[in-house]
Amino acid sequence: MTVEPFRNQPIETFQTPEARAEMKEALRRVRAEFGRHWPLYIGGEWVDTRERIVSLNPSAPSEAVGTTAKAGVAEAEEALKAAWRAFATWKDWPQEDRSRVLLKAAAIMKRRRRELEATLVYEIGKNWVEASAEVAEAIDFLEYYARQALKYKYPSVEVVPYPGEDNESFYIPLGAGVVIAPWNFPIAIFTGMMAGPIAVGNTVVAKPAEDTVVIAAKVFEILEEAGLPAGVANFLPGEGSEVGAYLVAHPRTRFINFTGSLEVGLKINEAAARLAPGQTWIKRVFLELGGKDAILVDETADYDLAAEGILVSAYGFQGQKCSAASRLILTEKAYEPVLERVLKRAEKLVVGPAEENPDLGPVASEAQEKKVLSYIEIGQKEGQLVLGGQRLEGEGYFIAPTLFTEVSPQARIAQEEIFGPVLSVIRVKDFAEGLEVANSTVYGLTGGVYSRKREHLELARRAFHVGNLYFNRKITGALVGVQPFGGFNLSGTDTKAGGPDYLLHFLQMKTVAERF
Repeated sequence: MTVEPFRNQPIETFQTPEARAEMKEALRRVRAEFGRHWPLYIGGEWVDTRERIVSLNPSAPSEAVGTTAKAGVAEAEEALKAAWRAFATWKDWPQEDRSRVLLKAAAIMKRRRRELEATLVYEIGKNWVEASAEVAEAIDFLEYYARQALKYKYPSVEVVPYPGEDNESFYIPLGAGVVIAPWNFPIAIFTGMMAGPIAVGNTVVAKPAEDTVVIAAKVFEILEEAGLPAGVANFLPGEGSEVGAYLVAHPRTRFINFTGSLEVGLKINEAAARLAPGQTWIKRVFLELGGKDAILVDETADYDLAAEGILVSAYGFQGQKCSAASRLILTEKAYEPVLERVLKRAEKLVVGPAEENPDLGPVASEAQEKKVLSYIEIGQKEGQLVLGGQRLEGEGYFIAPTLFTEVSPQARIAQEEIFGPVLSVIRVKDFAEGLEVANSTVYGLTGGVYSRKREHLELARRAFHVGNLYFNRKITGALVGVQPFGGFNLSGTDTKAGGPDYLLHFLQMKTVAERF
């Protein structure tokens, strides 16, 4: 199979009249289908249920973007059975053929790109550029894993020759697993978490987040059109506490791929570690659990460059990224000039309905709004509120970009993941102390340094303990294949999504020796 080298999809910035017109037309078309319903997708069939999940527009929660069927335990059981039935044949497909299906899905996703972007705008409140970046990432995952999987086709492992024997080692897939995806990147992470295992011969039951079932249903339309065989991927929207918990504990679940909160991830890890009656393997568990990410700026930095990167990292998509900057650590001499520049820029940020393409849209849901506002209340006791701090007018879940200064490194707002547009500024005496503060949380996902001092950058390269570290640029927006993504400590199991080793997590090596 001959394929072109992998290249990342370009992100549309909507600077041209043509691109803006395309997006406005896509928004009109997606709005026209508000209220549409999608069933479950089990074993290649669209299966409806009496109960519904309603997906609301966080910019205007009175509007239902769409609905899906709501799975229960019975549907979860059927989906897992369908995945195992499909595995019996999918595991034996030639790797080129499996990769070709993912490449076809990527081509369809490219054709539907504006529609998918518009769906993200309405369903989860991304502005146009954030939506474009996410759809590009979903396409990248399909394209990248399709190519990476070709490395593992049989025979794929070089072993040392031994006289009188034929020895070979090769990779085989694990079986049927469960994908439990988050709401903040509901097409990119959802697609990537499925595409990786599927690419190398596994099958999945995929549970999207309850807030973002519409975009997930459209992914399944694309997979069906691409010719993915029945049962290889099964669409199972439902409540995590019901169908998610059932599948995690199920003796026939071979692996669990989860992205979400630390609290839920630890429960999944604990439940999966128990040997259920009839279970004949140790389940593999892959967790991506968030962060409390810091940007450290010293007195040698380009302050204007730092301020721009801080602003995007902290407030892009309302701070609802596990990679978002929620701590800003400033050395004594950098403190005033950097803070002044960040505040000046942050004061100009526009918050509004996502379809109007503001700097910040709404936070994801009523629950998320309550959580963020509760942390802002905590922050007013722990630091000095110098920007924002309030819910804004309008039907949507709009929260002003918020900044606290004089925050202790051990304050709750400097230790706990808020997942909102809230930045805590911490003053340190020098770069060495800044690194200590940066490493002082239970997380270790992303981090950044702004400095023009080579010794500081090299020290951070060794000592800043995060899975993704960025120098003199924003700390969000890891590109598939370019910056493999995953964190240390309680940020997860560091599977490095979008990296050259990711697919190995869903394979096991078999060795066969024949004496001649």
